[in-house]
Amino acid sequence: MPGANARIRIRVPMSARPIDEPHRVSSQLELLFDLTFVVAVAAVTAELAHQIADAHALVSIVPFLQVFFAIWWAWMNFTWFASSYDTDDVAYRLLTMLQMAGVLVLAAGVPAAADHSDFRAITIGYVIMRIALVAQWVRAGIEDPASRRTAFRYAAGIAVVQVGWVLRLVLLDTGALPPSTQLPLFLVLAVLDLLVPRWAERTAPTNWHPHHIAERYGLFTIILLGESVLAAATGVQGALDATGISGAFITVAISSLVLLFALWWLYFLEPAGEALSARRERSYLWGYSHYGIFAALAALGAGLEVAVGQTGHHVEAPPLEVTYAVAIPVAVFLTLLWAVHAPLVDEPVIPPVFLLSCVAVILLLPLTVSWIGVSAVIAAIATTSVLLIAATITLRTD
Repeated sequence: MPGANARIRIRVPMSARPIDEPHRVSSQLELLFDLTFVVAVAAVTAELAHQIADAHALVSIVPFLQVFFAIWWAWMNFTWFASSYDTDDVAYRLLTMLQMAGVLVLAAGVPAAADHSDFRAITIGYVIMRIALVAQWVRAGIEDPASRRTAFRYAAGIAVVQVGWVLRLVLLDTGALPPSTQLPLFLVLAVLDLLVPRWAERTAPTNWHPHHIAERYGLFTIILLGESVLAAATGVQGALDATGISGAFITVAISSLVLLFALWWLYFLEPAGEALSARRERSYLWGYSHYGIFAALAALGAGLEVAVGQTGHHVEAPPLEVTYAVAIPVAVFLTLLWAVHAPLVDEPVIPPVFLLSCVAVILLLPLTVSWIGVSAVIAAIATTSVLLIAATITLRTD
C-alpha cells in the first residue's frame, strides 16, 4: 500500500512486465474494478432468481448465459491485459475507470434483457468497455515496440468484433433481421470474440504473470461466492418477512452457508499458479473454462435465494425445479473444477472418482424431494460436498 507521500505517476511508458516478477499481487485498482462487477453479477443473479421462482427457469437460462458472457469476457480481457501491461499511471487509471462505467451501464440493462430480450443497454455498456480496452492495446502497441504487432492485433480484432455487436443491435432493432437470428448472431460474435486472443498471440505471446492470474481468478470466485451469500440473505429476509423462523428455514439457511463454504474450500484445494507457470500453453483452456465455473456460481446464488425464500412464502416453481436450481449449478461447478485443472497437473488434488461420484449423488438427490422435502435435499447436497472435502483431505494426509 503506497504511503501518503507516494508520488503520483503521471505517465509510465507501457512495456511488458516480467512473467517471473516476485510478489506480484492484485493492485488496489484491480480490486476496485472487481467491485463494479459485483453490481452486474448481483443484477443478473437477482433476475435469474425471479425467473426460477416464477417457474421460468428453462426459458431464462439462455438470456442469463448471454448476459453473463458479456460480464465475464469484459472482466477477463481486462485481467489478462493488466497482468501484462499494468502501469498504474494516470492514463491507465482513467481508461480503467471508463471500463468500470461500462460495467455499470451493462448492469442497468440486465432487467430489460431478462424480461424483454432487450439488449440495448447491455450492448452499449459492452461497447464502452471494449473501446477503453482497444485504447489500452493501442497504447501498448505504440509504447512497447517488442510487442507491437501483438498489441495492434488485439486492438484491431476487438474493434472489428465490436462493430459486429453494434450492427447486430441496429439490425435487430430496426427489424432488418428477424428476432430468430438474435441467438445465432450472438453465438457467432461470441466465438469471434473468443478467437481474438488466439489470433493476436500467434505472433508473440503476452507476458501475463501466472500467479497473478491465478490470484485474480480466485478473487473473482470469492466475489461470486459472496454474491451467493447475498442472494441467500435476500431469501432469508423474504422468508422472515413472510412467516418468521421455521425448522425448514433454519435447515436451508445453514445448509446454504455450509455449501458455499465447501465450494470455496474445494476451489482453492487446486492450486493453479504453479501449474500455469509450468504449462503456459494450456492457459486458454483453463481461462476460458472458468466461464462455466463462474456462471455456475452465479446461478447457484439464484437457486439458493429461491430455496431459502420458499420456506416462508409460496413460489410458482415446483419443489423439483427449486432443488435442481441448486443441484445443477453445484454439479457443473464440481465437474468443471476437475476438467479445468486436469490438463495442468499430473494428478488432481481432488481424486476424479470422488468428485464425479459426488456429482452423481448431487444430481440424484432432487428426485427424493417428494419424500424428504426441499430443505432436506439442500442439506444433503451440502453434506455431500463436505464429505468430498473430508475424503480428499483424508486421502492426502495418509
